[in-house]
Formats: sequence, C-alpha cells, structure tokens
Amino acid sequence: MRMVHFEKGGVAGIAADDGAGWYGLNQRDSGFSGTLPELIAQGADLLRTGRELLRTHAVDLNAVRILPPVPKPPKILCVGLNYDDHLEESGLKKPVYPEIFGRFATSLLAHGEPIRQPPESSTLDYEAELAVVIGRGGRRIRRDKALDHVAGYSLFNDATIREFQLRTPQWTMGKNFDATGAFGPWLVTPDALPPGAKGLRIQGRLNGRVMQDTSTHKLIFDVPALIELISVAISLEPGDVIITGTPGGVGAARKPPVYMQPGDVFEVEIEGMGILSNPIQRES
Repeated sequence: MRMVHFEKGGVAGIAADDGAGWYGLNQRDSGFSGTLPELIAQGADLLRTGRELLRTHAVDLNAVRILPPVPKPPKILCVGLNYDDHLEESGLKKPVYPEIFGRFATSLLAHGEPIRQPPESSTLDYEAELAVVIGRGGRRIRRDKALDHVAGYSLFNDATIREFQLRTPQWTMGKNFDATGAFGPWLVTPDALPPGAKGLRIQGRLNGRVMQDTSTHKLIFDVPALIELISVAISLEPGDVIITGTPGGVGAARKPPVYMQPGDVFEVEIEGMGILSNPIQRES
C-alpha cells in the first residue's frame, strides 16, 4: 500500500493506492480521519486506513500538491558512510558503529519542489537514500522487534553543501541548508516490501544519467540494526525519520567533481517504491 499526504487549495488530504489507482479524502470530506502525519503520530493502523480510503473518491496526483509524508518529524536521524562503495570512494575505514547526524525539518521539501542551490556555494551534491518512518515509539528496542516499530518507507535525497560539510568535523551545517532534503513522494507500508526494505535496487540519476546504483542489501547497518543502536540512546517517537545512508557515486568523489546545478533534475528510485524527482534551482 502506498499512502500520500497532499493539499489542494490549502486543504490537506490523504490518499492510498494498492495498485489500482489513488483514492482519498480531504479535510472537508465526511469520513476524513486525519492527515498522514497525524495518523502516524497517533500510531494508527495505516493498512486499515488505506483500505477504507480505497472505497472513497479517485484522486489525481497531478492536480494536487504532494507534501512530504511527515513534513515536521520530531527527529530526522541520518546515517553516514553506510555502504562499502561510499566508504571506498571517501577513503575511510568500515565503521564498527554507525555515523549518526541530525537534520532539521526546515531543510525538508517535497517531491517535485526545487532543491535550492545557495548563493554561498556551488558544491550542492546528491545522495540517494532509503528513509524509514517510525510508527511506534520506544527505547532500547531489540533488533528482532525493531521492524514492529516501522510505519513505512520512503525515498530521500540527502542533498549536501559539501563545502560547508567539510569545514568542521561535525556535518550539521552542510546537511541543513533550507530546501535541500527532498522527501517523498509517498509512504510505502511494510507489507508491500521485503522485511526491512532489504534487497531493493536503489538508483540516483542526474538528468537521466545513472550516478548511483546498488541494493539496500548492501547497507552496512540495516534497518533493524539502526533502530536497535539508535534507540539505546534516543527514545524513538512516532513520526521520527531515519535516513539510512547513500551508496557510492556521489558527485564530490568523482574526478572531476559533479555537483547539481540550476536547471538539473535529480531522481531517486527504489525498486517497488517509486521515484522521487526534484529540479535544482538557484536560491535568490
């Protein structure tokens, strides 16, 4: 099941698709039970909600504005250096513990919206990634129970201003410029994917050219491991998002480097989940 958070004319809505098209409701419709982020925050049964939505009105996604599945997550926890090929191109050793850093909601943008290149730098790089949305909170979550806490999966472009990322040992500034974290287009519920979204082909394409191409099977720390290790320290809450890391092929590692420029389009595609596509625009 795919579920999308959208708005039309300033009115929020929710729709679901099980392969036969999108059906949904908006806040003004009878029977509207809440937006997607509201339902995730409540720990609602998304599959049940989705089945109910399939009995409602057809929704044309081309006629609405798609929003991030969770526009204002309580926490956005990103993982660095989580694929061997990205480690190799970075010249770093395999970690024994995941590299965790934070993003903020002000950096998020939706499918189709422009990723903004800031005037302070031209080193705007792409990072195709799998996103995990937490549906049930907890602390010290055991690995064998970790997937019970997942509401669903989505796609993410962890676009990075490399110049700012590398100015300090901490990556916060380079990872948090406004309108650089593309997230969406929708949430895919766990029943539609292999456990932990494992073994899915993931690609990043710049203007149609394949720049990143691997499988989520090659994650060094997979989804259950990340949930277990993060929750040792941090209480996970419904709506939290874990960004699992990018494969090799990033622009900064190429010779010469390849950065996203105004007028470009970058796509993230994950097998069975869809495509996240965003144009690049110069920030005025």
